[in-house]
Amino acid sequence: MNRTTLSLIAGATALAAVTGFAALSAPAASGDASTARTAAQLPVERTSLLCPQPSTSDIAETAYTSFTPVSKGTGDSGKAELQSATEESAGAAGGKKSGKSAGKPVVTPKEPGKPVTGDSSGAEAPALVGTAEGRFAPGWTVQETTEVAAGTGRGLLGTNCTAPDTEFWFPGASTAADRTDYVHLTNPDDSAAVVDIELYGKDGALKSTVGDGITVQPHASEPILLNTLTDDAQTNLTVHVTVRSGRVGATVQALDDKLGGDWLAASTDPAGSLVLPGIPKDATSVRLVAFVPGDADADLKVRLATPSGLITPAGNETLHVKAGMTAAIDLGDVTRGEAGSLVLTPTGTSVPVVAALRVVRGTGAKQETAFIPATSHVGTRATVADNSSKGSTLALAAPGRAAQVKVTASAGSGGGTAVTKTFTIKAGTTQNVEAPVPAGLKGTYALTVEPVSGGPVYASRMLAVTEEGVPGFTVQTLPDDRGTVAVPAADQDLSVLLK
Repeated sequence: MNRTTLSLIAGATALAAVTGFAALSAPAASGDASTARTAAQLPVERTSLLCPQPSTSDIAETAYTSFTPVSKGTGDSGKAELQSATEESAGAAGGKKSGKSAGKPVVTPKEPGKPVTGDSSGAEAPALVGTAEGRFAPGWTVQETTEVAAGTGRGLLGTNCTAPDTEFWFPGASTAADRTDYVHLTNPDDSAAVVDIELYGKDGALKSTVGDGITVQPHASEPILLNTLTDDAQTNLTVHVTVRSGRVGATVQALDDKLGGDWLAASTDPAGSLVLPGIPKDATSVRLVAFVPGDADADLKVRLATPSGLITPAGNETLHVKAGMTAAIDLGDVTRGEAGSLVLTPTGTSVPVVAALRVVRGTGAKQETAFIPATSHVGTRATVADNSSKGSTLALAAPGRAAQVKVTASAGSGGGTAVTKTFTIKAGTTQNVEAPVPAGLKGTYALTVEPVSGGPVYASRMLAVTEEGVPGFTVQTLPDDRGTVAVPAADQDLSVLLK
């Protein structure tokens, strides 16, 4: 093999590395050759998702819903499946070994545009690893929803299964006496991952030696009990997960003795301004938890985007967050019967922060908890699965400019026809929209949100179910589904053969 051939191979390899999982094909040239061309947006060809072990309760009932929206340019081939992670090692630092091995897939989608469901029961349900390829990859989403009728963390727990990554921030965790919080780490790869977990309270970093160098074996999941990482009981914590080698999926399961529980998803990357969309209109208690990863303090303006515009909560106009410390403020029943989203902006110099909300519905012994992390805007498209004709609430927020948004209800998992509606969201507002429902719905369905025009849109979906008077609920945000990737335009250059 001569050097020019090797050069061509090296060039193609470099381009493949840049484009990730996108189809490696250049768009056709058009117009004058001197005209600058932007990168083409092509559908991704492979997507990985990780679902944490749903519960340690023997009475847990878990539903999985898989959905891929129909995308242009994907071709006709591909597949997707969600399988048990193969547990190969004993737990580390409070983790547990399930002993399960990969077997029959929990869900195997048949076609894009139609949800597929699966289920599991009890405390032995394992973490899951999912892969979608070809036409099933762009925008693939899997919802894990668990009902626990009694005990610590009882209620409705829900999470979007997440893509593997190397860093995660979780403001809103706790090591208080009435909380049992785990950070679930799932490794989808063939080699072990090494993970560090840092905890930050109101006075800064908590001392811990067992949080460093946690090994997560290949195709394994480790639930790490936060109380085993420190002796310091703190009501409001920020958990920082970093991966030294490999990659993992990470999410926090927050269980309260009296207030139910839910999954706390990672906050969006640290930023100077944040949006936390879709606070339930009947929330009885809302707590904001924020953290500054850098070495400069942050001063934040706190506002609520309501159906009529942006307002400032009385007595909580601003929040000062010291560098490296977790700050929290209780906002009470801040929404006062209306839809709302919290908007955080710098009062002066912009300092990157992460944040999340703990939201409580109900009163007395009939209270339930969910979490809303700061999230990125919808971008091109976002999807959330496991909706029903009753009990699903879609919140759309346009904190800046007004926006027009298209919302599509997919076909149902058991039958039904897709339906689309378009909504206009006024500037500075949040709306609980009357989301479309598939005609002739049977089973559950997915909602896909696509901005049409205007400013950035932030979204979340609340699922609610009342059991024995307890208002069980869970909230999932809708960031961009990253279903496409930019592929640079390229021309053939045969002169490389002569070099």
